[in-house]
Amino acid sequence: MKLALAQIAVEPSAVAANRRRAADAVERAAAAGCDLVVLPELFTVGYFAFDAYQRNAERLDGETVTALGELAAAHDIGILAGSFVEDLELSAAAGHDVPAGEGLANTSVFLDRDGNREAVYRKHHLFGYDSAESDLLVAGESLPTVEFAGFIVGVTTCYDLRFPELYRRLVDSGATLVAVPSAWPYPRVEHWQLLPRTRAVENQCYVAAANGVGRFDDAELLGRSTVYDPWGTPLASSDDDPALVTADISPETVADVREEFPALSDRR
Repeated sequence: MKLALAQIAVEPSAVAANRRRAADAVERAAAAGCDLVVLPELFTVGYFAFDAYQRNAERLDGETVTALGELAAAHDIGILAGSFVEDLELSAAAGHDVPAGEGLANTSVFLDRDGNREAVYRKHHLFGYDSAESDLLVAGESLPTVEFAGFIVGVTTCYDLRFPELYRRLVDSGATLVAVPSAWPYPRVEHWQLLPRTRAVENQCYVAAANGVGRFDDAELLGRSTVYDPWGTPLASSDDDPALVTADISPETVADVREEFPALSDRR
């Protein structure tokens, strides 16, 4: 499978412009022959634009997911719709299964090549350090996986990288690839490079960490989107400019690594 990480510039509160950048990245990924493209965390509104969360919240089948579903079908490409601010009350009213009847969530949606919604992941661990996320949003509860192009794909979001037990649960569910939409800021460059690599090594799976770039009032996203193989080797990465990061990955590699070095089976 050819995988793409869409490291787009995320402009605070500029939802329409950010959607256009995401659509352009999807189209470029499709033109490059990619099978799946991963968008960054809260790419619509911008993670640090906290005052814009409520007014830009959408239901699960709102404008963002609908437009990306149409793109997926038009270009025969899978899309992990990074994440957007979901209004759980609106989603519930539309008949969608939600963890609570009201509030907002940091929600990612996996769309298949036909634009169908195959999995919904709402961020489990909400960031509180220099962030209003934990005050504004409701934590997710489910941890889905989806079959795609020979992989079992799991999803986590940004701060979730600091909680290894979440990744163990995904591996126990069969995950061979974990996609991580993120909005990771300076100055924690070393943590951003260490944590997804560690999750790849200890779980012997691919980890695809898709970050955004852009400046906010009190923060700057550091980019450096990277695909790690099951040995923890970086296959493709970027700097802190907008980029489309692509890598060829194989489910057979996961099986080979786990057979050659059977650490997962040695757990007690």
